[in-house]
Amino acid sequence: MASNKSLLILPGDGIGPEVMAEVRRVIDWMDKRRAVTFDVEEDKVGGAAFDAYGAPLADKTLARAMEVDAVLLGAVGGPKWDALPFAQKPERGLLRLRKEMQLFANLRPALCFEALVEASTLKPEVVSGLDIMIVRELTGGVYFGEPRGIETLPNGERKGVDTQVYTTGEIRRVASVAFDLARKRDHRVCSVEKANVMQTGVLWRDEVTKLHAEGNDDITLSHMYADNCAMQLVRNPKQFDVIVTDNLFGDILSDCAAMLTGSLGMLPSASLGAVDETGKRKALYEPVHGSAPDIAGQKKANPLATLLSFAMALRYSYDLAEDADLIEKAAQNVLGRGIRTGDIMTPGCTLVSTEAMGEALVKELDSLAA
Repeated sequence: MASNKSLLILPGDGIGPEVMAEVRRVIDWMDKRRAVTFDVEEDKVGGAAFDAYGAPLADKTLARAMEVDAVLLGAVGGPKWDALPFAQKPERGLLRLRKEMQLFANLRPALCFEALVEASTLKPEVVSGLDIMIVRELTGGVYFGEPRGIETLPNGERKGVDTQVYTTGEIRRVASVAFDLARKRDHRVCSVEKANVMQTGVLWRDEVTKLHAEGNDDITLSHMYADNCAMQLVRNPKQFDVIVTDNLFGDILSDCAAMLTGSLGMLPSASLGAVDETGKRKALYEPVHGSAPDIAGQKKANPLATLLSFAMALRYSYDLAEDADLIEKAAQNVLGRGIRTGDIMTPGCTLVSTEAMGEALVKELDSLAA
């Protein structure tokens, strides 16, 4: 039965438009083969938005993002806009989206496809079967804390200030998401901070511990300092199930975990807001990789992270778990047949373009849905 699901696509900069075109291909396939119809709108963000609107995110684009069921974003940034003032840099458009939509929980899965075990720089036995979910707090912490800025001191030196700030509510709501996710996985949460040197870390550990005792004790909770967690991710990553941490540490640790899988080009993410009175939540989905300006326009980009981000949207925003499973299985099968873009290429495999990878995935979807 046809549905009427709204989706705002923001391809952004660099390879964003190229990988997003492959999502369009899958959306068309779903319309024809799964009778799932999306009302798709497209707009600009990042450098492309600055060029068109004079700002990295136009007010009208933000207003629409607040209305739709989900937003799918490609990537932002590139050397073309490096000289812009800080407030107008492409990345500020993404940060504004996250802040205004109140997307406080960033979900970054680190899943090692069996066909890509050899692509990781770690030994196969370390990463084979890897399946971690990192939950990063996204709207608080040092990226948004005040005061911030750079000032010139009386002696002529310059001083930069960034402020790390967290409240009880900010910590508890993201920890709650982590506990809920763990309940559908292996029932383990590792909370990560720096309680040994940071007051926000002390508060973080206290509040997560309290929340655990308030109806979440069916989950095994552990605590770890962020520096040790970084070491453990490359030493023994399979010890983790769900990791929950703050904005700064989550940024660093999720990229570290991403490379365990062989390529940033393979990994999706979801940024979720609170559930409202209708049961819906604002959500933004995006690949973990950046805009990769060095290969933009060359048809070399890996579209799988963006396609898997769309699969996360199907799962979390549209309640279409079966369709999400189909896309994830199709990606796994395509990789199993040795089809590769340059970022995950290994000897004996077939090197393909961005478009050819999308075509291969849709062909596999046809087989799975037959």
